[in-house]
Amino acid sequence: MKTLCHYISEYIGVLVLLVSAVSLLWPSSFVWIDTWAINPMLGVIMFGMGLTLSPQDFRIVLSRPKDILIGCMAQFTVMPLLAFVLSWAFSLPKELALGVILVGCCPGGTASNVITYLAKGDLALSVGMTATSTLLAPLLTPLLVWLMAGTLVEVDTVGMLLSIVYVVIAPIIAGLLCQSFLPKVTKAVVPYLPAFSSLAIAFVVGIVVAHNADRLLVGGLLVVLVVMLHNLCGLGIGYLVGRVLGLSEAKKRAISIEVGMQNSGLASSLATLHFYTYPLATIPGAIFSVWHNISGALVARLYRKTDAAEGADGLVEGAGADGLA
Repeated sequence: MKTLCHYISEYIGVLVLLVSAVSLLWPSSFVWIDTWAINPMLGVIMFGMGLTLSPQDFRIVLSRPKDILIGCMAQFTVMPLLAFVLSWAFSLPKELALGVILVGCCPGGTASNVITYLAKGDLALSVGMTATSTLLAPLLTPLLVWLMAGTLVEVDTVGMLLSIVYVVIAPIIAGLLCQSFLPKVTKAVVPYLPAFSSLAIAFVVGIVVAHNADRLLVGGLLVVLVVMLHNLCGLGIGYLVGRVLGLSEAKKRAISIEVGMQNSGLASSLATLHFYTYPLATIPGAIFSVWHNISGALVARLYRKTDAAEGADGLVEGAGADGLA
């Protein structure tokens, strides 16, 4: 079972791609599940995150405030600004621009922790950033959406704040309480959580894509291009921030992945709940949900291959030195 769970979490990109293809070509496979199910599923994912958090994770925030601050500042500046600039540069229609901005203003997703682990990045920093950005999201996400999209549409900041509290914060707190009062149960299920979260993420993607299949097919390649650029630029700029500040390779990878990978399921949920008069606003979140898991998995593999190549080069160089000696 643990081996199966390992493969599920490692090949999350392939899983998401398959689910999205099925739900796009045969929407009936997922469309029977109403969009209201997205919030409970996100809540379950966040509950799992609460189960995996420990006092050590919060101590990381306190013991490494500089790293967490750098990461969260990059998270809540790079992605919202990129969303705004790309929407303007490509002259996206109002509804699609709103969707891209919603994605950019959301916190990092739990999938980023799995990808950081696979990429051999600083997992503790990744978890600390995800936890911190998630806790800041009820305040920062509505505020940033209002600042970036307030001139396009009316933004219910209080309603968005409450939605994020219900969908994100409350389940995390429930997970922490469960961990405190039921430690044996928590310890037994934690090894399976990455795979469970991967399946839940794939299910959310399937629901979002199925309910927007017609709009995705007619939405054109432009919004797909913008979403891909948004993600790839986030990954690149996140890594560059770490490099400019002289951080270690593991930290650069963690910040890159945390910045580039958003909680796009939350973006789709917020679009459905608060911008239902703009149905196309759900499309960027749906596309991002598919693409960032694929790009994240590819980036993780690239980092691992880089490490393997450097290790091989080190062995060759070592052998050469010994021969000369």
